[in-house]
Amino acid sequence: MYACVVHAAGDLRIEERDGAEPGPGQVVVGIEYGGICGSDLHYYREGGVGDFRVREPLVLGHEVVGRIVAVGAGVDNLSTGTAVGIHPATTCGVCAECVAGRSNICAYSNYLGSAARTPHIQGGFVQELVVRADQVRVLPESLELKTAVLAEPLSVAIHAVRQAGEVDGKRVLVTGAGPIGLLVVAAAKRSGAEYVVSTDLQETPLRLAAQVGADETVKVGDGRRLEDIDVAIEASGTAGGLRTCLEQVRRGGTVVQVGTLPPGDTGFPGNLLMTRELTLRGAFRFAEEFDTAIEWLVEGIGLAPIVTHSFPLEEARAAFELASDRGAASKVLLEISGRTPR
Repeated sequence: MYACVVHAAGDLRIEERDGAEPGPGQVVVGIEYGGICGSDLHYYREGGVGDFRVREPLVLGHEVVGRIVAVGAGVDNLSTGTAVGIHPATTCGVCAECVAGRSNICAYSNYLGSAARTPHIQGGFVQELVVRADQVRVLPESLELKTAVLAEPLSVAIHAVRQAGEVDGKRVLVTGAGPIGLLVVAAAKRSGAEYVVSTDLQETPLRLAAQVGADETVKVGDGRRLEDIDVAIEASGTAGGLRTCLEQVRRGGTVVQVGTLPPGDTGFPGNLLMTRELTLRGAFRFAEEFDTAIEWLVEGIGLAPIVTHSFPLEEARAAFELASDRGAASKVLLEISGRTPR
């Protein structure tokens, strides 16, 4: 079988891997679609994401869906041919954070396609992936896998919105209209936000933001002052985006950082945080929001505009190049395996 592997910045290869066999309590999933995430792009372009650097060959990918092709001993509730989504995290379950229901910040977690640890945690852009049975979620046949692949990034967006607290009836600013920013717009509207403003440097992502629910779109640099913003969610991963959130949110408002900022220190107007008594919160990955995301996708939350392109696995480099061009693409998918269950 074959996998999409990054070795260093700019060094992306399609490599052969040994066939997968499930151990006790595990299943093998034939991966059909994988979504290229911003973190995958950082690994490809820069050899790392945030403070996590590639130190050995890393199979990328954590937004993956497919069908079960084999089950291990002791797995009695799953069968071959079943369509599934895959929760990319495995956590310890016993640390203070896990016990408190915040398993997304478990210090001992493993996450598909991550260089946070060495050895790295190999990812899901592989034709057959072995995972624990409790990581898979059975998907209804009515939900197309090409849509279900958005469950993971939608979970990130839902968690970011929840980190802001109650948004029902509030005015929300989302900086950055990449895939996560677009999903935050949709999640905020689905959560009852009265008015959602999306900002970006480019027109194309702003048009997509309007299609997924933004009430207003603003191109960065037009100098407009926004009115009565209760919550600002920073999804661009830039210091400028964070500054905008801190400057535009009302006094006593809340800012949530979900975009991954560049490695090292980030300057921001800290005195605004103090003098206006703002709340600044981080949003990292997700926990039970994965199940919520699947429910919303089944309901038909309307995210079709976000998926703009799809490439076969052997054209992964072209897919990554296009996904890097935010003026031309939003969520780009890899078609990884169309094998029938064995």
